[in-house]
Order: sequence, then C-alpha cells, then structure tokens
Amino acid sequence: MRETAQDHGEKTMPPTSRTAPPGRRDSRRPARSALLAARQRERDRLPPYWFAHRLVLVLSGLRPVHLLLGHTRDEAYEQLVRLAPLTPLRSAVTGGPAPVVREVGWSQPRPGAVEAFARIAAGDRLRALAFRLERSRDQRWLCSAVELDTVS
Repeated sequence: MRETAQDHGEKTMPPTSRTAPPGRRDSRRPARSALLAARQRERDRLPPYWFAHRLVLVLSGLRPVHLLLGHTRDEAYEQLVRLAPLTPLRSAVTGGPAPVVREVGWSQPRPGAVEAFARIAAGDRLRALAFRLERSRDQRWLCSAVELDTVS
C-alpha cells in the first residue's frame, strides 16, 4: 500500500491546477483566444459567411443596400431594395442589440453554386435567412437569391 504525507500526520499543500507561476505564459505559443480569433477571421472570409454578415447588415438597416451592389445579380439586388427599407432583421426593441449571425451552413449542389442558410439572433428572436451564391465569369461569387423567414 502506498504511503502519503497524511498517513504520517504531515500537512500537505492543497492541490493546484497551475503548472506555471501566475501570469506567466510561453511567448512561443499564441494564447488560445488568439488562435480561435485567427480561425474565426479565416472562416469569415469564406463566401457564405461573408455574404451572411453583409446581408444582415443591410436587412437590419445598419448599412445601405448599395453595400451589396457589386456582389449581387440584378434580381437579388431588386429583392434587397424592396426588403431593406422594411429592416426585417432590426431588433424589436428600440436601441436593442444589433442582430448577430449565430450559424452559417451551406451545400454545393454543383460546382460554381452554393446554397446557404444563416441563423440570425435579432433581439430575443432567432431568424432564418437563406441565399444562393453563384460564380460569375470573372470568378467572383455573386448572390443570386435571398429568402427571409416570414414573421407571423
């Protein structure tokens, strides 16, 4: 059987979860939060995330619709022009928090086309946004359709 300091009546130090002195970090390794932030920045550059964030800005009234002028096909732009003045993603509470993209998912039904969705937190509500992206001849992604959930 293994003997411990308590078996001999000696006092022991309380266990700690630290392995290094307080406030000390290995400067050769970035902090975990820095790595997560870098991954998030990289993810936000992907077309579905980029478009989801821009669509939320426009549909909440935080940015003008012409923000997406060079990034949408004509039909989608006209749809945004009709939707934007209604600010459907604005928080119901005046001065409430700005809407936030909670999740983005997508599928690629064929090369050069992406069908995406985004879950948007707008105040105390969770909203849904769907959009389609298509590659143009100059290899840019353009939004070709936008759908927003209906509010009852």
